[in-house]
Amino acid sequence: MPGDNTQKALIDSLNGLLADLFALYLKTKNFHWHVAGPQFHDLHLLFDAQATEVFALTDIVAERVRKNGGKTLTSIGAVGAKTTIADDDREGLDALTMVRVLRDDNATLIDRIRAAKAAAGEAGDNATDGASDDWTDQAQQRVWFLTQILGG
Repeated sequence: MPGDNTQKALIDSLNGLLADLFALYLKTKNFHWHVAGPQFHDLHLLFDAQATEVFALTDIVAERVRKNGGKTLTSIGAVGAKTTIADDDREGLDALTMVRVLRDDNATLIDRIRAAKAAAGEAGDNATDGASDDWTDQAQQRVWFLTQILGG
């Protein structure tokens, strides 16, 4: 039977993942709102679709925290304190820079998902362990799409 420390580590890992999801969602929506240039239409739609996919995971991850007996993030400050996704307040970014930033952030998210999967395995949380494979696949697909836009 997993110990209390493994449960706390899982909850902490899931809250870190939740923070990264919120940060990535906001950044992706920001780029959706501000993209410009010859690829505007396609990137505007892609960024919106990716933001929707990322946001959909927030509730799922938060519920995994609660089902494991933990408390979720309660504020923007809590998100900021736990995220590994850096803010990007730069104005006037060109479209390909936005693509590059989102590709790199989604790759960072993959690392966070894998850490949560490992913590779930240690804590004996088979549901999170299994679901994290789907979350990884979604993030890998976003990285792949964004990489292809950059020329592979």
